[in-house]
Amino acid sequence: MKTKKLLLDIDDDEEEIHVGLLRLAKELPDYEFFYHLNHCNSFKFARIQDFVYHGMYYDYYFPRFEAYYSDSRVCIHFIANRSIESIQKKVSSELFFTEEETHFLLNHFQEVNYLIKTSEPFDDFSLILLPENLTFPVQNFQLSPEEDLYQLFQYYE
Repeated sequence: MKTKKLLLDIDDDEEEIHVGLLRLAKELPDYEFFYHLNHCNSFKFARIQDFVYHGMYYDYYFPRFEAYYSDSRVCIHFIANRSIESIQKKVSSELFFTEEETHFLLNHFQEVNYLIKTSEPFDDFSLILLPENLTFPVQNFQLSPEEDLYQLFQYYE
């Protein structure tokens, strides 16, 4: 009797990551913004290990904050869009190179202050009460698997 091959229909496509883009109404240092944010919410954000992006000439460090929503056990991450520190790894010998001392995670959205990511796959950021007159509404954004930032988010999960 001949064995029959079964072909499995496995979809290897990775799902997009849903993030929120948060813009501040005025420039505030991180500690002041998170003081106001913690005052509005029952869960408290704390700074954790920086998000690191390794470029060719620089390593960039982005502040990262984390809180757990106790009712549903959802983990919420705020990651600064703009690097606060860069460490030069090597000197460029090229005349025109694209890396600078300051880097943005989303270069096309330099006006965005923070990226918000939750441990849940959906993009509902309504659990977070934002301080009045300090922020604009959260904008939903999707990262496709082809983007470098997508791979970094997968690494930090």
